[in-house]
Amino acid sequence: SLPIPPTDESVGILVRNYCEWQLIWALRLCAGLVSCIVICILFYLSREIWPLWQTTGLTNFFRAAAWNPTEGQFNLTPMLVGSLACSILSLVIAGPLGIFSAIFSRFYATPAVARLYRSFIQLLCGIPSVVFGFWGLVVLVPLINQWHAPGASLLAGSLVLALMILPTITLIAESSFGAFDRSTQNAAYSLGMSRYGMWKVSVWPLSKSGILTAMILALGRAMGETMAVVMVSGNIVQIPESVFDPVRTLTANIALEMAYATGDHRAALFMSGLVLVIMVMLGVAIVDRVSCVRKESAV
Repeated sequence: SLPIPPTDESVGILVRNYCEWQLIWALRLCAGLVSCIVICILFYLSREIWPLWQTTGLTNFFRAAAWNPTEGQFNLTPMLVGSLACSILSLVIAGPLGIFSAIFSRFYATPAVARLYRSFIQLLCGIPSVVFGFWGLVVLVPLINQWHAPGASLLAGSLVLALMILPTITLIAESSFGAFDRSTQNAAYSLGMSRYGMWKVSVWPLSKSGILTAMILALGRAMGETMAVVMVSGNIVQIPESVFDPVRTLTANIALEMAYATGDHRAALFMSGLVLVIMVMLGVAIVDRVSCVRKESAV
């Protein structure tokens, strides 16, 4: 019997399968490369910390009397508390503003106003962090100082960070609302639902995961910010008792002391970086866990 000649349809299927196979392996390669980079970063940080870890142990980083590298005391607790306080307070300020901004842009603004507002939010994403810090130093710090001295404080750092993470929350939250386009909204209106009812019944339950992801990414951005926080937070190593107390974050501690640190002091700064990486990884793990739980409950 003669062989059956290939048809255009069969050739198209073979081409699509081959392209899909190439795409899958390219994605696997990229994922493996990213994983290797993260592992290398963790390995490098651990290698730099290991000599000091063997000498003093883990407890010295959190139970020492103070942060005094010349005396061999490397207490990271005040900087850890300062980083968490600045990041969480900025998220409390920027979170509702970002979500409400996304709701306004997606469901209440006209198309022209929404485009203009979205362009403004995207512009905030491109402003360098040093510009935010400079604005906070010359405008925000003196205003807070008139209210409660000193102006350089936890509150100033949190407000600057809130302005910096606001675009992240707004844009990601608006993207999570993207499935509800104009046709879906018109269908909801035809059923007699108000905008608030559509948001409460349809949009919010299906967008929780995206909003939570926006919050965690914004929290990671806030914890990793350096220059703006250095300029407005006061940089005093202490556990803050109020929002008007100066603080020093882990990132600010690395930026201020890495230039002259040697020996155990340098290893302690690498420990600060490792703590930051672990905090971000815990945030990502929480998002993944919550997303899995919601998928299981939905099924």
